[in-house]
Amino acid sequence: MTSHPPADSWHPPAGTRQAEVLETIRERGSIRIGDLAEELGVTAITVRRDVTALADAGLIRRFHGGAATMDPQRTRGNGFSPVRKGAIGVLVPSFDFYWPDVVHGAEAEANRLGLRLILRETRYHAEDERPDLDQLLSKRVSGLLLAPTVVGAAREALERWLAETKAPVVLMEREMTVGTARQSIESVVTDHAGGADIAVHHLYNQGHRKIALIYSENSPHAAQIGIGWRAAHEELGLDPAATLHSALPDRTDPGFGAAVDEVLTQLVRSGTTSAIIHSDPEAMYILQRAEERGIQIPTDLSIVSYDDQIAALANPALSAVRPPRRIIGETALRLLTDRIADPNRPIHRVKVSPTLIVRASSGPRA
Repeated sequence: MTSHPPADSWHPPAGTRQAEVLETIRERGSIRIGDLAEELGVTAITVRRDVTALADAGLIRRFHGGAATMDPQRTRGNGFSPVRKGAIGVLVPSFDFYWPDVVHGAEAEANRLGLRLILRETRYHAEDERPDLDQLLSKRVSGLLLAPTVVGAAREALERWLAETKAPVVLMEREMTVGTARQSIESVVTDHAGGADIAVHHLYNQGHRKIALIYSENSPHAAQIGIGWRAAHEELGLDPAATLHSALPDRTDPGFGAAVDEVLTQLVRSGTTSAIIHSDPEAMYILQRAEERGIQIPTDLSIVSYDDQIAALANPALSAVRPPRRIIGETALRLLTDRIADPNRPIHRVKVSPTLIVRASSGPRA
């Protein structure tokens, strides 16, 4: 059986995969084997071997399904350790789409720290979520993880609440500043602009020069995706004004089908050969409607979806930008416990990059 010298005499050589595994675990505090394998682009079996070697050397510790730093308290050298008992309140807009993965990520980190989550679901574009927040605080939670409504009057009400509350708060997939001093609220977000940039470059490298952007008008991420799409066009010398940039109504809207047909008509008329579509359900509907109209995917139209929750179930399977949903939840929980332990630490605003999963729906320009 292979063994390593004690931790004070052996470390993996710099630049090796084991060194990357060790650095990632120390940076995150803990991570699941499957997530680590996906990030490194290797098999779970390979990661397990590396984790075993590092654990045998005393550099990390293993737990069922993952690995963590040697210090279970995650002491940062400043005399503080995260809270390790009690409850954390979580407010998300949906338990059905996108957010379950975020919650599972937060739950995994909470379980590691001996905490429990108290969940509350609101609805997208709620008029006032302050009663939900007060209800969570009434449960004597130690802090709050929030994905609130950030548009219209609801945003203004929330800003006032955040400026006044003494509760530790971390926002998930939202960014806000409050008060006359415009104080930032701690947050963890996906780099959605970067995700759009990745998708545009993928299609450009396959020979496409007209890369449309189609998105749900109700998406809180549409603005950032649009920023990345335009920036990538400008970087590549493409004219975003010459390419379709269209918002779709909600899928429950009676005019949704007609809007999709109009988008497809414009794509054909303009000679557009590729499109980035947010999110998966919209992309799947457009794919199906395109094939009904004789538009072949990806021969006539390459598609990259944005979200990758059900994209792989399409026929053909959709290439997709995948936000790091579980990592968002894990990181948010970790930031919150660090904030609880040290209320005077600097505000952290963390941005995590998504990844592109290439499948059958995107291909070289015909």
